[in-house]
Amino acid sequence: MKLAFSTLGVPGVPVTEVARLAAAHGYQGVELRAHPEEPVHPGLGPVERASVAEEFGRAGVEILAVAGYTRVAAPGEDGPVLAALAGLVDLAHDLGAPYVRVFPGGGDQDPAEAGPIAARRLGAAAPHAADQGVRILLETHDSHPAGADVARVAGTVGHRQIGAVWDVMHTWLAGEEPVASHAVLAPHLGYVQVKDIASPEDTTPLALGAGVLPLKTCLDLLDPGDWVCWEYEKRWYPDAAELPRMLSAGREHLLRLGAPKE
Repeated sequence: MKLAFSTLGVPGVPVTEVARLAAAHGYQGVELRAHPEEPVHPGLGPVERASVAEEFGRAGVEILAVAGYTRVAAPGEDGPVLAALAGLVDLAHDLGAPYVRVFPGGGDQDPAEAGPIAARRLGAAAPHAADQGVRILLETHDSHPAGADVARVAGTVGHRQIGAVWDVMHTWLAGEEPVASHAVLAPHLGYVQVKDIASPEDTTPLALGAGVLPLKTCLDLLDPGDWVCWEYEKRWYPDAAELPRMLSAGREHLLRLGAPKE
């Protein structure tokens, strides 16, 4: 198991400090939140992109993914969505990241309508992603919270550059058992996002192991080389505890949970 954390947990922190935190606390990778309010986003020029890649390279930390906010099932024209996808793919390529994370974002549409929209757009984006050596991963989130929802879209596309991110909180909130989530997502899986919360009604981020999510059950289903990313949603919960002081304990907890069974 390879471990990363998301910069959603350290909003606005410069990449130099993010790379230092990852290296100092034993994380092999980082998921970079790609938003204009963050240091890394699609508006960066070539020199800035090269500088970010070099910073993580010097620290010996991989950029696991560019976490974008494009909603591939959103109502409206395809053009803006495809342009946003291309921008994220190019950013990931320039940073040396293998993955781009996107959301379904189907809103109140009937899933029977939203799913084909997402599949059409992802299918159209796949050739460019292949040219750039990047996989676009659809997260279990919002309108498509269950593994079955996302797997249906990825399966419809049927292209190796289109895959899935398994956010274990959203599949759990959707009432899907971990074994069922993994079974449908495994053929498409890029990496797994873990977190912990107090209850379905209180999703304030907690230290790993302090909440109710079935993290061990999920990790037991993974292969030894799979990536696991701690997505601590500090950005949306400013009163939550600071992530840096929990990074070492979080890493140790995940390693204990993911230890091979005797």
